[in-house]
Amino acid sequence: MLSASARLIRLLSLFQAQRAWTGAELARRLEITERTLRRDVDRLRSLGYTVDSTSGVAGGYRLGAGNSLPPLLLEDEEAIAVAVGLGVGPASSDGGNDIENASMRALAKLEQLMPPRLRRRLDKLRATVVPVLQKRSDIRLKAVSLFAEACANRALLRFGYRDHHEVVSSRRVEPHRVVQTGQRWYLLAWDTDREDWRTFRLDRIVDPEPTGARFTPRRLPHGDIAAYMQHALQISPYLHHARVLVHAPVAALDGQLSWVGGVPEAVAPDRTRIQTAANSLDALAVWLGCLGHDFEVESPPELGAHLQRVASRLARMSAA
Repeated sequence: MLSASARLIRLLSLFQAQRAWTGAELARRLEITERTLRRDVDRLRSLGYTVDSTSGVAGGYRLGAGNSLPPLLLEDEEAIAVAVGLGVGPASSDGGNDIENASMRALAKLEQLMPPRLRRRLDKLRATVVPVLQKRSDIRLKAVSLFAEACANRALLRFGYRDHHEVVSSRRVEPHRVVQTGQRWYLLAWDTDREDWRTFRLDRIVDPEPTGARFTPRRLPHGDIAAYMQHALQISPYLHHARVLVHAPVAALDGQLSWVGGVPEAVAPDRTRIQTAANSLDALAVWLGCLGHDFEVESPPELGAHLQRVASRLARMSAA
């Protein structure tokens, strides 16, 4: 027979593994009577846990959400996973932002409660996992919460958006998802004025506020957030976007596509349309010049004109 304290821990562990139980099954697992089970459930409630009960032959108990966050019981692997998620590296020396600071505080509390064997496992992870090119995010927890709440409430937003040239434009959007990729945060939304999907970097959004209007969710692009974001982030962060029809099959371009971010689309057995982007027309010209296949520039017009200037300059240099 377990002590009352041990039973409470065991009962809480059962609830966190499976939220709903019949009273009979819980009593059987704990090897106690249903009367004792009722008293133990009342003790959990007094500690801040919300436990809902139902009566009748099939009555039982369900762990609900409370007004405050009560203590959680974590298995060994869960504790390690949470610690890794909070950050296996040291905190930023410059103080970080509020998301990083909250993560470090939570990680410190978790480490204090870890038994030595788990702390040693975490230390080994810290010694062997190396973050490469990790940048500190400037996004505030309040901003992430605002956009996440707007997505959940289907609340139309308006804000200013600062582009690559630091020019701010006015936007009205239907927010659908907040997406984190590495240290960057994005809002995936339907731009009502442009009537198209857009991704907005949260650190470039200025003065967001709800309009008071609600919207009906649209079908998400490609039906897959991950696929759409991968496509968008290969193209949207750059200043110059281009669409090129290459006279070659997709398979013949595998090596060349690794030079720049590009999305290939087979339009014929020997024709491939590529959407690509770069921060300068010169970079696109160099890539296209080294492509090794004939091509047609479909857009933008200034890329075609730039290629002609580059070709004329190279012809003069080679003739000199």
